[in-house]
Amino acid sequence: MAARSRRFRESGGVNIWPGFVDALTTLLLAISFLLSVFMLAQFFLGQALSGRDEALARLNRQIADLTDLLALERQANAELRLSVSSLSAGVESANAERDTLRAQLQDQQGKAGGLEGQVGDLTAQLDREKALTADAQAQVDLLNRQLAELRAQLQEIAALLDKSEAADRESQAVIADLGRRLNLALASKVEELARYRSEFFGRLREVLGDRPDIRIVGDRFVFQSEVLFASGSAEIGAGGQETLARFAATLKEIAAQIPAELPWILRVDGHTDVTPINSPLYPSNWELSTARAVAVAKFLIAQGIPPERLAATGFGEFQPLEAGITPEALARNRRIELKLTER
Repeated sequence: MAARSRRFRESGGVNIWPGFVDALTTLLLAISFLLSVFMLAQFFLGQALSGRDEALARLNRQIADLTDLLALERQANAELRLSVSSLSAGVESANAERDTLRAQLQDQQGKAGGLEGQVGDLTAQLDREKALTADAQAQVDLLNRQLAELRAQLQEIAALLDKSEAADRESQAVIADLGRRLNLALASKVEELARYRSEFFGRLREVLGDRPDIRIVGDRFVFQSEVLFASGSAEIGAGGQETLARFAATLKEIAAQIPAELPWILRVDGHTDVTPINSPLYPSNWELSTARAVAVAKFLIAQGIPPERLAATGFGEFQPLEAGITPEALARNRRIELKLTER
């Protein structure tokens, strides 16, 4: 500085450039120093910030680990609570079972005491039984002898049974033969009755003639009700009595030829049509048909037919020969049927 002043004085004038250069140099040095300080500060600050980020990352990782550990601990805590609850229930069940077992033990102890008493009673009975063994042995010997006698008797009975079975087989053969002969006899009786029935029908055709109001239907003689009775009545009219008298005479002739052992009967069946009747004497067709059958049977008895050879039945309107309500159908269904059959 003193050298510059001296040069300035020696030059004989004012020269400010060197001072300016010095000032500028000084300023540049200061700025360089400040920049150096700033860069160092920036470096250390970056180092500090970088360390802080790493610390934060480490803290975050630790926090995450702690969170996972906390979740695991919570899960373990819940499992422990469940285990504690299960163990508590098990302890309660074990306590209850223990109480039950204690009660059973007390009961078994009581039973054991009773069994001890029974054992004592049985021991006393055994002693008594031993005392009776000799008598029992004697009774066993006696029973054995009786058993031998019974076996001998059973053998005799078995022999008799064999003979009885042989006789039974012979009896069965005889019974079978008797059954066959009885069936043949019954068939013969049926055939004989059928022969008399055929003869009876033939004779009646000759006696009664070919009349449209007297027909043969199967094995029955059928008289229309108008031949014998007035409408709604069960009294036999004069014409009907004459017809039945000829019928009875023919029947007596045939009956005299039928063997006494042949069980025949003449069945008298009364039938009406569907027209309802309601009178003081006959409340329904049941009563009317039955009364007409009984009237014919009584008339035949009066003509000399044995009463044990007659049977009277009323069917009302429930056994028609022809369906429908036409006058012809109603007339066909109002009838008296006479059937020679076996009892």
